[in-house]
Order: sequence, then C-alpha cells, then structure tokens
Amino acid sequence: MDSLIPFTTSGSLVDCVDRKMLVVLRDGRKLHGVLRSYDQFANLVLEDTVERIYHAGAFAEKWHGLFLIRGENVVLLGEIDLDLEDDVPIGQQVEWVALEPYHKTDVETKKQREDAKAQILYDKKGFCKEGGEGDGY
Repeated sequence: MDSLIPFTTSGSLVDCVDRKMLVVLRDGRKLHGVLRSYDQFANLVLEDTVERIYHAGAFAEKWHGLFLIRGENVVLLGEIDLDLEDDVPIGQQVEWVALEPYHKTDVETKKQREDAKAQILYDKKGFCKEGGEGDGY
C-alpha cells in the first residue's frame, strides 16, 4: 500500500496521522501534538497541542488545544516515540510564567546576533540581506 503513495511532502505524511508529533516552526516555536489532518500544501492540524519553551535545563508548557499550522511555516516535523518519550532527560518542568521572560530574552539575544552577522556579511562579503523574521532556515 505504501508504495502506491508518491513521495511528496504531503504524501509522506499519511503514516503520521494519529501519532504524536513535534513541529518546529519558522519563528522557533516548538509544538507537541497529535497530527489529525493535513492537505496537499502540508498544512497541519494538531490536536492536544502544547507549546514548549526551554531555558537553562528547565522547560515549560503552554496548552493550545487544536492548532492549525500553515505548511510554509513548518521547519521540522518528527514523530515522538511514546515508548522512549519519558526516558529522554529534558530538564525540570516549571511554570510558563516563570520561564517566559528568560525565553523571550534568549530569543531577542539570538535575533540580535543573527542581525549582526547578516550586517557583517552584507558589509564585508557582499551578501544580500533578504528575508524577514523567521527566514533563518
């Protein structure tokens, strides 16, 4: 049966439906949820979705529930192995409000570093400064 499905972006997702997935978006957000549906543009519908942020050995989760993701914003999509999920050390879970300011600082620091690198490449090497926010991928 699988050999009848062409290996395209959306065709390769058929085996992922009803499985827990990790989705990394262009803006850096990391979403965990159950893939319920997709279309030919790789737009995704995740159910029971949580957004997870990390900082210094700790993580926090924010509940989003049903989440529709436009396909062009997906950087990475991977299946989470439920048997191994609990064995992976990811740090201590803390409240979202306690970790969010640190995470925002980390994101802003990374953006400033990337902007500085882009400016140096533009000034000294003639590289183009195309792209907007989240186009670092």
